[in-house]
Amino acid sequence: MLHYNEIMKPVFKFYFIISFIILLLLLGLIWFFSQESNKDKLQELRRFTVANFEEECNYQKDDLLRFSLALSERDSLKEALLKENQEEAYQLLYDISNKFSTDTGIKKLRLQLISNNLEIFAQNWKNDDEGKELKGFRKDLVELKKNQKSKVAIETGRRLTFKATIPMKRDEQVIGYLEVIQFIDGFVEKLRTQGIELFVLMDKKYIIADSLMKDFPYLKGYVIANENYDRRLKQKSESFSWKVLERLGHYEEEGRFFILKEMLNSEEVVIGKYLMILRKEIFIAYKNSYQDTSIITRFSDKDIDKYIKHLNNLAGSYRTIQDKELLELFPKLYKKDKIFLKESAKGLLQNYSKDELIDIILENAHREEKRGVIR
Repeated sequence: MLHYNEIMKPVFKFYFIISFIILLLLLGLIWFFSQESNKDKLQELRRFTVANFEEECNYQKDDLLRFSLALSERDSLKEALLKENQEEAYQLLYDISNKFSTDTGIKKLRLQLISNNLEIFAQNWKNDDEGKELKGFRKDLVELKKNQKSKVAIETGRRLTFKATIPMKRDEQVIGYLEVIQFIDGFVEKLRTQGIELFVLMDKKYIIADSLMKDFPYLKGYVIANENYDRRLKQKSESFSWKVLERLGHYEEEGRFFILKEMLNSEEVVIGKYLMILRKEIFIAYKNSYQDTSIITRFSDKDIDKYIKHLNNLAGSYRTIQDKELLELFPKLYKKDKIFLKESAKGLLQNYSKDELIDIILENAHREEKRGVIR
C-alpha cells in the first residue's frame, strides 16, 4: 500500500506549479497596470503642459494686440503717414520704442508703418527699407488688406515672430497699417525662468530669399527659429529617435520630459513644431506629486527686477502719483461709491492730451505680468 506522502507528493507539486503561475500572472498584471498608470500620468502631464503653454502664448498675443490697438490711435503717426513724411515717422517709432522699453521692460520691440499698397513706410530699427514691397512674401498682409481686421499671430517672414497688424484709419478710411513685432526669443526666455526649455522649429520651406534665418541651425530637419536655444539640449534632442515622440506627442529620456506640438499661423496652417522640454527637477516633482497645479506661477529674479524698476517710476505715464492712485482706484469701487469720484476723475482726464492718454493705456497694457504654473 502506497504511503500517504507518496500519494500527496504529485498533488503538492501540481498546486505549487499552479501557485507559481498565478504569482507570475499577478506580478505581470501589477507591472502592466503600473506601466499603464505611468503612461496615463505622462499623457495627462503633457495635456496640462500644452494647455498652459497655449494659455501663456495667447496671453502674449492678446497683450501685444492691446498694445498695438492703442498705439495705432496716435495722431502723430497718422499725420506722418498722410504727409508721407518717412523721416518723421521713423523718429516717432524710434522714440516710442525707446520710451516703452524703458517704462515697461519690453526689449526688442519692433514697430513699422506699412503704406496702403503694402510697402514699408517706416521702421523703428532702421530707415533704409522704405518702399520695400511686402505682399510678395506676406500673404497674411494681402488677406488683411481684404478683410481690414486687426490680427495677431506667430507669422513667418524674414524672421519668425509675434506680429500684431492694425489697420490705421482717418475718417473711416484706411490710410496704412501699423505692425508691432516681438521676437520669439522673449517668449522662450520667459518660459525658461519657469522651468521649460522651448525650441521653436519652423518648416524650412518658409525660408524666403532675403531671410535672416538662412544660417540658423537645424533640428530634425526644422529651422530653430529662436536664437537663445539651449545647445546642450539640442544635442540631447538629436541623440534619440523621434518616432515615439511624434507618435505620442511626448517622450521621457534620462529624467527629461519632451513634448512636441504643432505650430500654427494666423490662417491655421501648420508652419512647424514646438519642442518643449521640462527640466529634470520639475519633471521629477510632477511624477512624485502629480498635482493639478501650475508651475508657471512663480516669482523670478526678473519679476523682482521689474518691481524695483516700477518703484523707481511710480507715476509712470501719469503726471503725478496722486493722479495715478485716483484713476486706478476708480474702477475698483462699488457703483454707488463711484458717483462721488466720477467728476474728479473726469476733470483729471480732460486735462490730459490724447497722446498722454494713449501712453497710459499702453503702459497699463504691459503692467500686469501673467503668472501661472505649467500644470
